Amino acid sequence: MMPARRAVLAATLIGVLSTPLLPATTSAAEDRSACRTVTSPPTDREQDRLGDTRTAAFTEGAGLGDFVRRFPAALCSTRNAAEAGRLVEAWGRALWSAATDRAQERRPGGDLPARDDRPLYWTRLAMTFRLARWQPDFPLDTAALRERFEDASRGLAENDFTGAPGLRRIFVSGFDPFGLDDELRRANPSGSAALQLNGRRITLADGTRAEIRAVLLPVRYADFDHGIVERAFGPRLTPGPRSADLITTISQGYPGLFTLEAWAGRARSADPYPDNTGTLSGGTREHPVTAPGLGPGAEFIPTTLPTGAMTAVQQPYPALLNTEVTEIPAGGEQPVDRADGPTPGSRAVVGGGGGYLSNEVAYRSNRLRLDLAPRLPGGHLHTPVLTGLPDRPGRLTGPDFERNEAAITDEVLDILRHVTF
Repeated sequence: MMPARRAVLAATLIGVLSTPLLPATTSAAEDRSACRTVTSPPTDREQDRLGDTRTAAFTEGAGLGDFVRRFPAALCSTRNAAEAGRLVEAWGRALWSAATDRAQERRPGGDLPARDDRPLYWTRLAMTFRLARWQPDFPLDTAALRERFEDASRGLAENDFTGAPGLRRIFVSGFDPFGLDDELRRANPSGSAALQLNGRRITLADGTRAEIRAVLLPVRYADFDHGIVERAFGPRLTPGPRSADLITTISQGYPGLFTLEAWAGRARSADPYPDNTGTLSGGTREHPVTAPGLGPGAEFIPTTLPTGAMTAVQQPYPALLNTEVTEIPAGGEQPVDRADGPTPGSRAVVGGGGGYLSNEVAYRSNRLRLDLAPRLPGGHLHTPVLTGLPDRPGRLTGPDFERNEAAITDEVLDILRHVTF
């Protein structure tokens, strides 16, 4: 029976990966499988947004609808928690593969642009809703199952370098869209870049060749508290033939320019701005806090990226080194903005990436880098804000949006081509 079930799973995944765009849409409330389900499972703020029909249009517009439609029946084929774990990881891997193949134009499907990161986000979220509805007949840790699925669908389960001789190895991370309560159609160019870069081999400015691996991280404090950054970067920082030679985290930053951040700060201080689930960090500019689960480390960590070479790229957006931070000086109580980096003994309030998760991903990954591979270059790159959405809220994309997204992600690649080792 076990080989037969594996064959059925394999056939289902092959069908999902090869199915063209379907004409019908599927809302978050629909479930056509025979699974025993909860009608209204507990949901988080992210999943609540699935009630907007435009979210399903992102999935269908990218030809990913079968992932959502077939997932419940696949869950019902499992007989125990171990089988369920293997299944959700397989589906997560398949979704990540489909999204990266589509971004790199190896998988046709749908009317949305290939570079668009939003279909992966909304498809993944719709599948987690299906997972929350599922009621198996055996005991199950649903939170652990969702984490395993999400990790796989974000590239964490297969981010190993090939180890091919003569190739430099660059490891990057991007982020999901965020700020969706203000504009549900928002994309994140760092996520688009991650999808386009994963597995790519490029020629660097000095003529050497490099392989890039990427992961895509959630905009959720809880996932950071539970170690998703360390799970993503740890294997690539452990010394060996398939470890990274350089790491950089990437996120969306400021209007009209790229910035390489000179300093990552230890603090969270972004409130009242929430994450994608509506959760606050607990820290403000006046009262910064340290993230739960964060290991010991300096208040500020400097970048060791080759910033001079990387900021040589100035088109179509300027690329600058940002040395600004906010600190509470040694012996002081009030935050002070500094244009030239932190002073000795100060407490971090805001790093180059702010006091939000874009700063924290830089701090966590580089704190880990200092533990595991201190000579390896690492830092953070901010992209320009992606603009150009059509004025009509029912239109998911438009020429200005697509042109701006392409310009940003192309320049990310150009900046990475200029890294030196």
